[in-house]
Amino acid sequence: MSEFWNSRPVRKIRRDKWALACLIIIICYVLVAIAVRFGIIGNAFEERIGELHLSPSMESWKHWLGTDRLGRSIFARMLYSAKIAIGVGLVSAVVGSVVGGILGAIAGYFGKRVDDFIVWLYSTVQSIPYLLLLIMLTYIAGKGIMGLYVAFIATSWVGPCRMVRGEVIKLREAEYIQSAKAMGYGDWRIIFRHVVPNTMHIVLVYFALLFVAAIKSEVIISFLGLGVQGEPSWGIMIKASQAELINGFYWQIGAATFAMFVLVLSFNIFADALQDALDPKSL
Repeated sequence: MSEFWNSRPVRKIRRDKWALACLIIIICYVLVAIAVRFGIIGNAFEERIGELHLSPSMESWKHWLGTDRLGRSIFARMLYSAKIAIGVGLVSAVVGSVVGGILGAIAGYFGKRVDDFIVWLYSTVQSIPYLLLLIMLTYIAGKGIMGLYVAFIATSWVGPCRMVRGEVIKLREAEYIQSAKAMGYGDWRIIFRHVVPNTMHIVLVYFALLFVAAIKSEVIISFLGLGVQGEPSWGIMIKASQAELINGFYWQIGAATFAMFVLVLSFNIFADALQDALDPKSL
């Protein structure tokens, strides 16, 4: 543990106050999502707590951002939506990073027909506009959270696969890879014990980038009515606030937009700091 804490990347992150502040914000979002997931916050997002379109007040925490057109707490719905955002982002980032990293390592290491097939596969996926592809996959898989998972998993592996492949093409000629081959190690052992660990800096950076992309895409898909069903998300809150804006009631769209903005900005800043810390060429 002490070796990890005193490693060069961790020391660089610890010296970056902005990165640490963003990491704390991300952790707070995760804790809120966990609290919602295990019922600590409860079903306050469904409860009618007052009249329609109440302005913010300090009467209780549920009234901090007022109520929506059904008298429900905007603040509670904003908190609950963090569960959807963190869940979608986590699943998309984990699966996309792992699958993309492994496929990229296989393509770069074996080359030839294996490489040609994987390059053709991700080139085909990349040739379709990202948002249109997401909408099509979500429509095919069905509305709801599972449809979102299928759509994001089917597309999120492309970026890390392409980058890891390029790195492995350079690594496969390295001395330690040639030494492992000379010692009689099998190809799969070399890939998972020597190649993949040396591409983890790329995979970790892409994990953060995929997390952000999934959160923003979920908001768009849910806004279009193809995403989350029967529970609040920031996209649904923004869609529900369309009629409210005409009457000058902007608390709901403001809450959803601000919550998403803070999380996405924090992840972007932390991802940049993480990339600098993990880059072996940086001092």
